[in-house]
Order: sequence, then structure tokens, then C-alpha cells
Amino acid sequence: MSKGFASNGRMTLLALAVLSCFLCVAVRLIFLHVIDRDDLLKFVERARRQIVVENARRGAILDTKGNILATSRSFVVLGADPELLRREDERNWPELARLLHVSSEQLVQLLRRGSAAHALALATPDPAVKERRIRWVKLADEVDESVYDRILALKVRGVYGTRDYQRVYPGGQLAAHVVGYVNKVGSPVTGAEHHLNLYLQGSNGWIESEKDGARRELAQFRSREVPAQDGCDVVLTIDSVIQHMIEDELRAIAAKYDPHFATIIVSDPRTGAILGMANYPTYNPNEFSKSPLDAERNYAVTDIVEPGSTFKIVAAGAALNEGVVTPLSTFDCGRTSVFFKGRELKLPREDHAFGLLSVAQIVSHSSNRGAAQLGLLLGEEKFYEYARRFGFGQTTRLALGGEVRGILEPPARWDGLTITRMPMGHAVAATPLQIHMAMSAVANGGALLRPQIVREIRDAQGAVVRTFTPEKREQVLRPGTAAQLAQLLTGVVGPEGTAPDAAIPGFEIAGKTGTTQKLVDGKYVNNRHVASFVGFFPASRPQVVLSVIVDDAKVPGGTAYGRLIAAPSFKHIAEQLIAYLDIQPVTPAPRRFLAMDGGVR
Repeated sequence: MSKGFASNGRMTLLALAVLSCFLCVAVRLIFLHVIDRDDLLKFVERARRQIVVENARRGAILDTKGNILATSRSFVVLGADPELLRREDERNWPELARLLHVSSEQLVQLLRRGSAAHALALATPDPAVKERRIRWVKLADEVDESVYDRILALKVRGVYGTRDYQRVYPGGQLAAHVVGYVNKVGSPVTGAEHHLNLYLQGSNGWIESEKDGARRELAQFRSREVPAQDGCDVVLTIDSVIQHMIEDELRAIAAKYDPHFATIIVSDPRTGAILGMANYPTYNPNEFSKSPLDAERNYAVTDIVEPGSTFKIVAAGAALNEGVVTPLSTFDCGRTSVFFKGRELKLPREDHAFGLLSVAQIVSHSSNRGAAQLGLLLGEEKFYEYARRFGFGQTTRLALGGEVRGILEPPARWDGLTITRMPMGHAVAATPLQIHMAMSAVANGGALLRPQIVREIRDAQGAVVRTFTPEKREQVLRPGTAAQLAQLLTGVVGPEGTAPDAAIPGFEIAGKTGTTQKLVDGKYVNNRHVASFVGFFPASRPQVVLSVIVDDAKVPGGTAYGRLIAAPSFKHIAEQLIAYLDIQPVTPAPRRFLAMDGGVR
């Protein structure tokens, strides 16, 4: 054979080598397209597909006049993709650091650490590690929109942000227990934020599309786009000016008496709308983590107290409504016991010695024995029925949640003295809001209303989508009886009443003081009290119901009487409300009552 030609053996080896290469390619293609096809397609799909979430803006909470109580501030979470960083952009890193208020060294260290981690992941043969390579290094948690626009103008490739929202409360502590707060992870915790979350939260949007090798979106390949729907705005019945008034007064009460808690509530008796609701202690929703948990409680609905003499409106109103007495009916309030159903019952003690008192005087003088005799005249079942009708022993159904029912046991569970003690406000417990709404029923003509805290719901464009109207729960008293009882309550601030210092000339203040000993370890103690004053004005055409309840005020060497602790605050707030709401003076009509014999006196 000529030396110019390869031997057969060499040709065979070459052919086998070429064939082996083709076989290797064929085997690889089989693995790629058959055996590993599904796994590889999933990987490619994950690499190409992207879902971009667009966060919805949470609705604002407004007061009744449109002032913002809670809103969402937009910001950008800024980060960088180490895979996309370019050397030519490093000249802009110092300006980027300045905009982020960090040193250039810190920024460079952060970016290069991310790039190194990313390169290490790519160099690892393990596919699982490759898939988890670093594609996001956080540079800043919160960047203002205006700053983000300036960062984008630098055109640093790989640096981008995602928009999010932070909940802020411009008024700080203002109406904190009503508004509530959203925690650090975006979950609503208390108040309107939690219980009206269905309206406020909105729904996030998202875009599903494809991206190229530079992670730019290929908009033509968008397969689905769902726009974000911002939450609705909630308009409360709270008036920020009135809320300021009562919170200022609570600060004064706290500084002077250091109570366990104190609550002030203001409402419109005609609609049940809560114009102001405040508690001490309180907190700042912007800094909720710095406050003790007790400060976050809305004491107006979560805690109960014995209502004391403010509960006497139940006995007086029920007896008048049933027609068993008139304001001129008299009772011997000097006696210490009475016979009831064949047995002798001791009557409660009085703070002052009384003799023969009319029903009108029982109310104005706050006679314990007089109230007890009214309760006995009604009987256990009828008295219990009226207590329920006034709203005791059941929630008010305030739309903020967390409300307790209070304590009102049925007659079957009463002991022998309950019928003489409950009419004076013992053996019963209620929330400050229950006490407030019971008095409101007297003010509005005898109807027990559901307290209203939400006025309307508006969509993101400002259109009203739902309104809330007054809701009647029970007709407690006939309108004539309610008007009659309202006139009796004006005697409380009269010269012979229990709170003459609460009177405001020309404004027909109707109200009731309350002072009850606290139960400690199952026993009433003499040095700890709940002081209250609950009333409304003007009595003949009520426009405002106002309650001041102070639990365990510290009065060195004295007693925390309602007339001393709560009544002055009632008057101070009432004077401000008269000026703010432009309530006009009312000339009191002569107090004329129908006697049992039908005559007018």
C-alpha cells in the first residue's frame, strides 16, 4: 500500500472516534429532550417567567369632617441584582451612597459581597445551589418616592426597588383606641384597623410575563395582568376637635388623681353617633411597641365597673313608665327596713339622713333607700326586664369589637338583698359605654340606640359606597316618660342636688352622679371608688350626651365622690362643647308634675 494513504486500522479508529462523538451528542440530546425534559422545562420556565406583585394601598381612616386619622405612606424597598451590575456604573456608586445616606465604603462592600456570593453560587457544580444564586441584595428598607426617582436617573443597571406602604397616624395618640393600629408585618391588630379591615385592606395586583437575559420585561409576552385595587376609606363619626377636648381632660384627670383608668365618651343622642371616645392610659399607634399592653385596651368597652347611682335612672324610669308612681309620689327614706313578700329586708345605708322624699327628690338627692323602694314596688322580674331594656347585661354592638356584656344576673340567681341593692347600682356591672348609652336612651325620647362609630365608606375615588344610619334596639320608655325623667335629672345639678357645681346657667344640664365602692377580694372597701357623672344637655332638646367615669382615683384622706372627681370635668368639657357646637341657651320651663290623683302641681 502507498504511504500516502492511511492504514485501515487508523481509518477505523477515526471512524469510531467520530461515531462516539455523535453518540455522545445523541445521548445528551436524549437526556435533554426526553429523560430530563420536564425538569429542564420547569427550570427554563422559572428563569423566563416572572410575577411582579403590585401592592395595594390601604384605605385611610378619617374623622367625620375628613381629617386624616390613619393613612398609608408610600416608600420603596431598594435592592440590587449582583448579576446585572456593570463596572462602568461604579462611577455612580458614590452618588448612590449619598442618596441612601450611607458611606461609599459601606455601599461598595455590600454590593461586592453580593457579587462574590453570586459568583460562588454559579461556580458550584450542584444545580440546586446554582438555582439559589443571589439575585437580590437589599440596600435600603425605606426610600422616599422622590429619592427613588433620583436613583433611577443615575441609570445604575441592576439597582431597582419595589413599592410598599407604611401605616402612619398623623394625630399620634389622638383616638388611638378607636383607630387601632397595623403592626410591623402589616397585620391590623386593634380598633377600626382590625374590625373594619374588610373595607380598608384592598387587594394586591400582579403581572405575569416573560423577561430577557437582562431581566427586562418582555411586555408582548404578558399572559395575565391583574391591577391592584386600593382599599376603601372609612369615615368615622369621631370629631377630632371633640376628641382633643376629652383627651386633654383625661390628661388633667390622670395628672391629678392617678386613676387605674378613666373614660370619657361624647355622643349625639339623636343618632347614637360617637363624637368622641377616649381612655386613660393611652398610647401612640406610631410607636405601639413602646407601650404596655394595658394601654392598648379600649376601657370603654373592655372593662366593667359597678355603675353606682347612675343606675338609678332604671328604677326611676321604670316606675314612672309603669305608672306606679309620679314625680310627686313620696317614700319614707328614713326607714331602715321594709317587708317584702312576707319577710323583712334591710334597706341600704344613706350618705345623708333623709326623711320623706318625693320621687323627684329621690333622683336629685340620690337616695339609696328611695331607689330600693322603687325597685321593690316594681318587683324582681319587672325591674330586671327594664334593666335589660336599658341595655345592661348585653353588648352595645359597637362596631369595634372587644366588647364585654357586663354582669346582670336573672332574678333566679339573686340573693335576698339584691332587689334592694341593684336599684342603687350594686350587684350589677357594666362597661362605660353601656352606662353612657342607657343615659342616651333617656335623652332621645326613650329609645335605646346602637352606638354608631362608622359614618360611611368611600372607595379609592372618593365615591360613597355605603352609609350607616341610626339603628334602634329597644323602646325603653315612652317619650313622655323619658322627657319627665330628663326634667327630674336637672334637679341633680340644682341647689339641693348632688352636683350643683356642674350647673351651667341657661343650659338645662340633666345628669346623674355615681360613687360606688370597689370590690376587692370579694368585699367592698371604703378607700377605693368608681366616680362618675353621666348627663346630657339641654334637657328639653338634648344635643349631647357626655359621660365621665374615673376608676380608683387617688384622693389622699378623702373619698373619690362622683361630684368631686367627675362632675367638674363634665362641666369643663360641656362648656367647650357648647361653644364649639354652637348650642344655644334654653329657658327652662317651670317644672310641673302630674300627681297620682291626676292634678298638676
